[in-house]
Amino acid sequence: MFKQIGLKVGHWTHKKIGDPLLQILRRGAEPKQLAFSGALGVTLGIFPIVGVPVFMCGLAIAVLGSSCHAPTVFLANFIATPVELSLVIPFLRLGEAVSGGSHFALTSDALKKVLTGQASWEVLLSIFHALLGWLVATPFILAGLYVLFLPCFTFLVRKFSSGQPIKINSVPSSPKKIVSSSPKKAVQPLTEVRVKVRDV
Repeated sequence: MFKQIGLKVGHWTHKKIGDPLLQILRRGAEPKQLAFSGALGVTLGIFPIVGVPVFMCGLAIAVLGSSCHAPTVFLANFIATPVELSLVIPFLRLGEAVSGGSHFALTSDALKKVLTGQASWEVLLSIFHALLGWLVATPFILAGLYVLFLPCFTFLVRKFSSGQPIKINSVPSSPKKIVSSSPKKAVQPLTEVRVKVRDV
């Protein structure tokens, strides 16, 4: 059973992450652009409010234009989705430390208050602290991921996109030379032979 689950997870990962990544690499984009786009997608993907990162990625792509690679941004955002919820508490604590705000206790009583609506102000304040923590950490996360992704994408682009431009340029040019040059060579000897035979 665990083996089947592992095979399904591997197949899903290959289909949803591996294949799109290979398509991106084979298109021959610049490693710096891919590294920046990947770092941007992950940074926006860990935004502490669920559902918002997709819209933020679309807005960032519209603003940055050709400076980023849109498929890479969305793929990195998709990969970062499972990590998003796990970083809410660290961002919350960071925001509380930066602002000097009150500590939001994550206990069962607090959860009951949230569900019954008794702690609405505390919840709003905690959301603000989480957003503040993410905002403070964003430059460091973006820069660190860019430094980490740049050598990775440089290696991957060289490995998977090398040789493609040569194949594309060489295929259409070689038949033209053969077609254009071969009839001339074939016609000239035939005309010369016919003239000699008639003279004789």
